[in-house]
Amino acid sequence: MIYSSSTTAVPSVGCVPRHLAIIMDGNGRWATKRFLPRVAGHVKGADAVRNVVEACLDRGVEYLTLFAFSSENWRRPEEEVSMLMRLFVTMLEREVVRMHANDIRLKVVGDMSRFNTQLQDLVANAERKTAGNTRLTVTICANYGGRWDIMQAVNKMTAEAAVSGLPQETVYTEEQLAPYLAMAYAPEPDLFIRTGGEQRISNFLLWQLAYTELFFTETFWPDFNVECLDAAIASYQQRERRFGRTSAQLTEKKN
Repeated sequence: MIYSSSTTAVPSVGCVPRHLAIIMDGNGRWATKRFLPRVAGHVKGADAVRNVVEACLDRGVEYLTLFAFSSENWRRPEEEVSMLMRLFVTMLEREVVRMHANDIRLKVVGDMSRFNTQLQDLVANAERKTAGNTRLTVTICANYGGRWDIMQAVNKMTAEAAVSGLPQETVYTEEQLAPYLAMAYAPEPDLFIRTGGEQRISNFLLWQLAYTELFFTETFWPDFNVECLDAAIASYQQRERRFGRTSAQLTEKKN
C-alpha cells in the first residue's frame, strides 16, 4: 500500500500517533557525564530502544521509525563508527527472534552499500523473517539521509521511465514520486521526537515530516523511558492538527 502525502490529502488523526519517528540523541553525552567511554552510552541506548518498542506495542503505535546512523555519522571517529557497526550486528542477532515472537516487522532503510557483507546479510534475513508480521513495524534508518532518500527516489523514478520506453515527463507529481521513497510502505509520521536537547531535524525524513508534530526533550536517549514517551504523546494529544485548514473548519467538522 502506498500512503498519500499530507500535502495532497488530509490524513486521519487519532489520540495515539499511528507513526512515531525518533532521533535517539545524547548517547555519547550521557556516557561522558558519567566519566564513561562513549560506547557505554550506545550500549545503554540499545536498552532504551527495547523499552520503547515494548511501550509502543502496549499503546497501539503501528509504526516506529528510529534514526540509528545518519549518512553524516561516518564523520565520527573511526573507533566509534566501528563500535556502532558491531552493536548493530549484535542487536540484529539478539533481537530479531524476540521481535518475530511479538509479531513485529523489521525494516532497515538507507544506503546499505557501505555496510559489510555480514551486516547486509543479517538485515536481509531479519527483514525476510519478519516480513509477514503486522502488529508493529519498526524501521531502523541506517546510513540514511533525507536528501539521499529524495534523490534516490528521483533517480529510480526517471530510470524506470527510461527503461519502459515511455516518453519521460519534464514535470512530475508527488504521487508519481511517492512509491520510490524509502518509506513508501508507511504513513507519514504523526509525532517526531528528538532527545538530547538539540532542536533540529538533522536530515531525517525531510519529505515525510512535512506536517508532523515535533517534540524536543532535554533527556538523553539512554534515560528516555516509558514516562518520557507518555509525556511526548500527551503533548501530541494537545496539538490541533489542521493540515492547512483553520480552527473554525475543524470545529464545524466536529459539529
